[in-house]
Amino acid sequence: MKLWGLRTRLLTAFSLLVVITAATVAGFGYVQSRTVILQQAQDATARVLVDKATALYPLGPLPPGDGTLSRISGELSARDLSSLVLYADKSSGNEQMRALISPELRARVQGGNVAWQRVDAAGKPMLVVGTRFTVLLPGGQERASGIEAYIARSMVPEEQSIDELATRAWLIGGVALVFAIGLALLAARGVLRPVRELGDAAQRLGAGDLRARISVRGSDELAGVARTFNETAESLERHVGELRRMEADARRFVADVSHELRTPLAAMTAVADVLEQEASRLPGDAGRAARMSIDETHNLTRLVNDLIEVSRFDAGAAALAPEEVDVAEVVAASLRIRGWAGEVEGDLPAGIFAGLDPRRMDVIVANLIGNALRHGEKPVSLRLSEAGEWITLEVTDRGPGLAPEVLPHVFDRFYKADSARARSGGSGLGLAIAWENARLHGGTLSAANSVDGGAVFTLRLPRRVVTE
Repeated sequence: MKLWGLRTRLLTAFSLLVVITAATVAGFGYVQSRTVILQQAQDATARVLVDKATALYPLGPLPPGDGTLSRISGELSARDLSSLVLYADKSSGNEQMRALISPELRARVQGGNVAWQRVDAAGKPMLVVGTRFTVLLPGGQERASGIEAYIARSMVPEEQSIDELATRAWLIGGVALVFAIGLALLAARGVLRPVRELGDAAQRLGAGDLRARISVRGSDELAGVARTFNETAESLERHVGELRRMEADARRFVADVSHELRTPLAAMTAVADVLEQEASRLPGDAGRAARMSIDETHNLTRLVNDLIEVSRFDAGAAALAPEEVDVAEVVAASLRIRGWAGEVEGDLPAGIFAGLDPRRMDVIVANLIGNALRHGEKPVSLRLSEAGEWITLEVTDRGPGLAPEVLPHVFDRFYKADSARARSGGSGLGLAIAWENARLHGGTLSAANSVDGGAVFTLRLPRRVVTE
């Protein structure tokens, strides 16, 4: 599984959604429940204090004596309640409660309010509630008696209830998270399976398997994508099939025409050879016409031969006849046969042996050197080297080099960089044939520009050709 793939993103999204939702709901419920529990405890304790204080009327004469304070403290105390009654510098009840009564709480009680405060006593939560006693005057008026009564009760049961709520909230959140992960896995499986199938089919289609299809399930968006892919693949298969048929027809036509032209060309070449011997003695326009006919006949012969060679590559009929040869001797022989030995600066060390097809090596060298002599500038240099299981042959000229827009197409068939050369003696197939012969050997042929100017063609061939 990829670090941040679709499965991971789905799991993360589902988990975050559930965690946030569970935390929000559980947190809100926890806060509300805690508030209700504490409020109920406070209200109940305050009600008990008020009820007990009401039952103590009348209090008796003021200022109260110790007996009155003790009676009030006794009435307010209970099994779960501690009490403390204060009047001026007198007190009665649990003196330990003094530490629980804050100045703020006492000020509110002295102001005539029933007030409460939650405090911590030795690590235990406590609730302290206080009230002020009043006395009823003969005229029906009330006034403060100066007596303050406080009761305290433990909040441990409420704290335990709140802790249980928190624990349940965490448990619900954990269960929801596990459920979300399971749901996310199911959703990821349902989403990723068609996506994975689509990716595999697209990969097969890109690799050339035009029959690649995917099964369509349901009627959702993914099913729509699957149908679109299948329709696209079917259309592509039809168009590619049509293009292949047309290409095969075109290649067959070229091959047939080329072979049909060989017979009349053989007769024309024989006539041209005879005419060439007499051309020098023909006067004026007749001599120029004869020489033009001879040149065009030779050009047409080369073009037909090149087309036949290309058709062999296209039909897969081109085969190697490798021999163990001294590469320098094969290259030097190719130069010598064509009379180029004096026009090329050669660095051809002897003793570099390789198993290659001498005839096809001759075709490569002839096309590379001929191209450099025709379209580059002298001197043309040729350098042979070896490195491990590979041999390298570099052909360099001193011309203007190849334009950047030409480099990607230099080995294309019939491609000519200069439109003014459309009627040049070349067929536009020489470099393409050289490239095909290099590929047939299991090697490469590349073109570039040298730092000093001029074009550089680099041929790399393995020492041993693997034949099927």
